[in-house]
Amino acid sequence: MEADRRIRVVIVGGGTAGWMTAAALATLASGAARVHLVESAEIGIVGVGEATLPHLRAFITRLGIDEAAFMAQTHATFKLGIEFSDFGSIGERYIHPFGPLGRPLAGVGFHHYWLRHHRAGAVPPIGDYSTGIVAAQALRFARPAADPDALDGAYGYAYQFDATRFAPFLRAHAEARGAVRSEGRVIQVDRNESNGDVTAIRLDDGRRIEGDLFIDCSGFRALLIGGAMGEAWEDWSHWLPCDRAVAAPCASPPGGIEPYTRAIAMAAGWRWRIPLTHRVGNGYVYASAHLSDGEATDALVAGLESPPLAEPRTLRFRAGRRRRSWVGNVLSVGLASGFLEPLESTSIYLAQMAITQLIEHFPDARVADADRDGFNALVDAEYDRIRDFLILHYHATRRDDSPFWNHVRTMTIPDSLAEKMALWRETAQVSRYSHGLFLEPSWVAVYLGQGIVPDGWDPRADLPEADALDRALAGLHGGIASAVAGMPDHKAYLAADAA
Repeated sequence: MEADRRIRVVIVGGGTAGWMTAAALATLASGAARVHLVESAEIGIVGVGEATLPHLRAFITRLGIDEAAFMAQTHATFKLGIEFSDFGSIGERYIHPFGPLGRPLAGVGFHHYWLRHHRAGAVPPIGDYSTGIVAAQALRFARPAADPDALDGAYGYAYQFDATRFAPFLRAHAEARGAVRSEGRVIQVDRNESNGDVTAIRLDDGRRIEGDLFIDCSGFRALLIGGAMGEAWEDWSHWLPCDRAVAAPCASPPGGIEPYTRAIAMAAGWRWRIPLTHRVGNGYVYASAHLSDGEATDALVAGLESPPLAEPRTLRFRAGRRRRSWVGNVLSVGLASGFLEPLESTSIYLAQMAITQLIEHFPDARVADADRDGFNALVDAEYDRIRDFLILHYHATRRDDSPFWNHVRTMTIPDSLAEKMALWRETAQVSRYSHGLFLEPSWVAVYLGQGIVPDGWDPRADLPEADALDRALAGLHGGIASAVAGMPDHKAYLAADAA
């Protein structure tokens, strides 16, 4: 009988990151990998990140998961974007959508034409030219049409779901495709004396599990990448000072279900509101240097629509990432690799991105330097770009009503972000890159939503006659309103979808 030549992959830690990794490898790399996941029931799941990005849709589709089954199991609702309140200034709000703002013309972004129109006089907010934003505000939803150029197809969607139910759902999927699970707590890591690679992990019941590639999904504990391999942590807390969160669910209010996540700025951070089919998820992300745990809990409970359904739970974290996410034969995914607070719902995306890159760089008989280097370069670039985008939400503020907002408004920011902001202010241009998260529409939404209006725009936007531009914008505005008026209520759509 021919020997099994597949690489032995040992995943340390379950939760969302661990079971996403196991499900993906068991589905997409079953011919190259034998998947063995080790987790301990004694170690709980963080499980408060309930909002996602559209990329998760592609992930579950690629794994062959039925969307309706996934949504029913996780009490999911649809998400068209994130509404930010009081970030630029108290009383202001805007939605960061999953899709374009307007339509480009002659290779020039729509926002350049809008800026020209805005300078000339009264004009509807730029969000009124986004199908996704208008639908979100109207509490309406329909899956986008197949034609992305049509007004009823020019938007994307994500999910809001119960994260504690996602990992068990993925576990069933992974185990049905050959992944093996062992219950146990890792108490020792064996390493090769000559090259430092991990050879096996030892569990508290005496079992020894050998492997060729080890994936650290042990969360903030980072048992392998931080503990065994000693990979340094790059601390970003001086730019992203929020280091704690208190979370508590409450009952859903009567009426409609919002197809978007809310982020409401608070005195020392911000508060989230995530509507699910069976409850509402709430949390206050804050900087402990400016607010005590007790004060944060009191502020969260005071803002709830109904009494909490569970005792508020406090979590501690710090922003940053490992210098390298793949060292030797140990690769880290999720919180073991890095953490960026949930302001833009990026945690699950970052795990998914690492899993995707792992599959793209999956080793043959041994781990090659080129695989590691390529993986680390892509992961580092993604973390760095998302870091800058999150800092923008804090730094681009006119608030001076609390020590926290005074700090983030006046702090020194990374050169990479300072250059992006200067380019926008002078020319209304957004720094471009071909891959990664948060492309031009995302930056435009936050810049304009938080009051950073540039001094100029692309001169080609001055070419159309004023009357022609007025008619074009009015037609687009009316067309979007008409398309949204034909969509069903979000709550009704969810009920029909589940029937």
